Amino acid sequence: MTTPAYRRVLLKLSGEALMGDKEFGVDPTVTEQIAQEIAEVQGLGIQTAVVIGGGNIFRGVSASTQGVDRATADYMGMLATVINGLALSDAIERQGTETRLVTAIEMREVAEPFIRRRAMRHLDKGRVVVFAAGTGNPYFTTDTAAALRAMEVRAEVILKATKVDGVFTADPHLDPTATLLNTITYLEVLEKQLKVMDATAISLCMDNHLPIVVFNLRTPGNIRKAVLGEHVGSVVSS
Repeated sequence: MTTPAYRRVLLKLSGEALMGDKEFGVDPTVTEQIAQEIAEVQGLGIQTAVVIGGGNIFRGVSASTQGVDRATADYMGMLATVINGLALSDAIERQGTETRLVTAIEMREVAEPFIRRRAMRHLDKGRVVVFAAGTGNPYFTTDTAAALRAMEVRAEVILKATKVDGVFTADPHLDPTATLLNTITYLEVLEKQLKVMDATAISLCMDNHLPIVVFNLRTPGNIRKAVLGEHVGSVVSS
């Protein structure tokens, strides 16, 4: 038996992760693949929480630049995360793993309201908890929501799933000379303005000594490797 490196983790997924190669929306095949990996990790006895974004459906910041009130646009983005949360929860349930969709904005017909102790109880009972609707407040990203929820449920690490292999010195899609950094500190991320997570989320993790593992979600098995403590992607810590 392989011993996991963590007992409780929080996986941060962007809305684009569910999009696959589509231009928008949810790709059922990609969503099922992600659900399989999450169910496999849960089967190792690791308590798993997920924070999901909504950029594949609606992005508040982009809409606000086109004349939509910023707070209104952010609330629209939060509702998009609930759609993604429903899709992901359904896909995980079809893998035989029990889930709970928990939202920061009350909508009791489709999800539970966020209550910290109840969410922790779900994790203790072996359910995957999917957090949607961000923090419930405009002007905060789902990155910040991930850092906040991770600390509230006492996760031991944030697993930040991306489209690249980790943290690079520059955007690898734009700069072919960009190099992968195996380890990096919170301060270096802030000082160099590397796009790992937004500054608020990084600062929260730094203040609470919560490590972040950044890895490529498109490589099958990377979630499992990360929770088992194998070298994958980049580690952001103190």
